Amino acid sequence: QLQLVESGGGLVQPGGSLRLSCAASEFALDYYTIGWFRQAPGKEREGVSCISSRGGSTNYADSVKGRFTISRDNAKNTVYLQMTSLKPEDTAVYYCAASRGYYCSGYDPWRYDLWGQGTQVTVSS
Repeated sequence: QLQLVESGGGLVQPGGSLRLSCAASEFALDYYTIGWFRQAPGKEREGVSCISSRGGSTNYADSVKGRFTISRDNAKNTVYLQMTSLKPEDTAVYYCAASRGYYCSGYDPWRYDLWGQGTQVTVSS
């Protein structure tokens, strides 16, 4: 069964760091652009970052630019989201999603073919 599985979420204090992982099962990520999204309680899902299929191109939402870094290791079939200088407003369920194609084409959910189940990130003192 084709799956994306996120891991690495948890509780962290403001200013802290976390690294999220998105691992693919039963398919190769090489042909997919990967996006990270998040959804806070009572808010709409928003795009956070995306990375092209070979990793040469990345994009970030203004709210995370300079604090988050997306990367991928296609040999390990995994995409990462390194989050630093975390703020309480970063608290959300974080999802990764795969879009067939070479380049990031935005964060419209309909562009993404497969979604993970999400991992909770809570930033609180």
